[in-house]
Amino acid sequence: MSLHRFFAALLAFFTAFWGSICAFFNNMVNDYTFRIDTAILGEELPNVKSNINRFGGRFPEDPIINDEYNPYEFVDYIQLMECSGGNAGRDLFREPDNFDVLDDYDFGPLLASCRGILKTGAKPLLKLGNVPAKFSRESIAAAGADLGAFDVNVFPPDDYNEYYTYIKAIAEALVGEFGLDEVRSWRFGVMTEYENADWFRAVSGDPAESAEEYCKLYDYTVQALIDVIGEDVFVGAHSMTCSEGLWDEREFIRHCGEGTNYATGTKGTRICYLAASYYETRPGEVGNAKPLPEITEMFRSTAESVGLTDLIYGVDEGRVLCGVSSGANSDQLPSRTVGDTWQAAFDARLIKQMFDSGMNYFSSWEYCSLGENHGLPTVSYFVAKHAAEFEGARLAAVNTARKGAIFKAEVETSAAFDEDANTLRIMAYNYRNKVNYKANAELTFNVSAPQFADGEAKVKMYMINDDCNWFDEWRKDRVELGITDDKFSWSPDDGCPSFADGEARQTFLGLQEKYAGLCRLEPVESAVQVKDGAFTLNAELDPFAVVFFEVTQ
Repeated sequence: MSLHRFFAALLAFFTAFWGSICAFFNNMVNDYTFRIDTAILGEELPNVKSNINRFGGRFPEDPIINDEYNPYEFVDYIQLMECSGGNAGRDLFREPDNFDVLDDYDFGPLLASCRGILKTGAKPLLKLGNVPAKFSRESIAAAGADLGAFDVNVFPPDDYNEYYTYIKAIAEALVGEFGLDEVRSWRFGVMTEYENADWFRAVSGDPAESAEEYCKLYDYTVQALIDVIGEDVFVGAHSMTCSEGLWDEREFIRHCGEGTNYATGTKGTRICYLAASYYETRPGEVGNAKPLPEITEMFRSTAESVGLTDLIYGVDEGRVLCGVSSGANSDQLPSRTVGDTWQAAFDARLIKQMFDSGMNYFSSWEYCSLGENHGLPTVSYFVAKHAAEFEGARLAAVNTARKGAIFKAEVETSAAFDEDANTLRIMAYNYRNKVNYKANAELTFNVSAPQFADGEAKVKMYMINDDCNWFDEWRKDRVELGITDDKFSWSPDDGCPSFADGEARQTFLGLQEKYAGLCRLEPVESAVQVKDGAFTLNAELDPFAVVFFEVTQ
């Protein structure tokens, strides 16, 4: 045997040996014991799934609402991004390309979108600030450019008073249509990812000048809202933050706290919330995203250092940018989620981070298979629905003791007690960033709940795994049916598929009835005996599974 063949055989042996070892350990069950103590309660939890977003500034005036799987039942706000303009299709004018007329307003599309949002039971969160081309005509001419990477005008207005008049007219139209009291219950934002040069920058592109122009834009937008809606208008801003922008977003936060207001000349500007984007690259690739707790702490510490207290902190878009597979045009995920059950554990992991860091919400894109949140539910829907039920409960102390094989798995628990309903809620997940992770997890919850009397307590357990997910069946079916990756516009890994092939889409629609029977999440109901406030619960989690417990007495 040649030396080359010897080393090749040796390498093959060790590769096979290592694969066997990994398979053995990967299929072992990890044992975890969690100690939950509801005598130690923290802050009251918000509804962290209270927001969803819509790109393009529009929402159906007559939305399709699925009575059985209705994300709007736990959504409080629907965000309309770039809803005040930025290109000819979104600028609220009769003749958006006529730069000689600046007040030919047409607010009909925005009013219709708001009517549709209200029909869902949610409230609008209107992202204003994208500047119509009419108001940047000189800047566009000087730069020799028009639209940026997101198909919007990226330049500031040439005259902020003209821009102020436009935003004030929008606010007046909203109040005229829906009434002042109603509009005061809404929320407003100023732009999407304000320090992202693909969304907004000075004509020069200079970071310092771009920061100054955005602060001007924010001040004039907020003042126009205040002058119509009142001093208590709820308004804030959305930065990129999970990756580096053109300039440091802390400059804007400090401006709001102690800078000179460009619209009024007084100190500071009203701000009620700070939001970021949060994107990981793809399943199995963390990318350069900052952890959510780090984002929250940066926002909070900077705001409080300049006297801005009682703000709320959120994520206005994000989750996972790309799938593992590519469609005809892109590997991006339209809903920013994959349909695989991996997404359930990923979402639960983010929810725990939000609970622990005091973040208020994470705005999502789609929850269902057919877009605009109708069709069949994804596992993301089930996780969001049950996470939203933690609203009003107070975070309970959880300590973890592990035994058995761990192998870099992340198996974690959050618990909260609702004192008004005398209900304990528990969420646990079995996560690993590697999508081929195979290890189950045996969980034991030793609960001390002095709020419960001796006797029986009712238990509902919701297990989110492949058994309530239609997507794994769809993966098998499309292979058998010859629906290849190039039949999709974007990544076929998305739970809300985007098809480049009409026949493939019709096939998918024809399978919806079959899949409807594969995505039911019914609780397993039982009872537990409470003695001196103590009892024990158990669960076994498949890879990437999430479990919710509801215990009441």
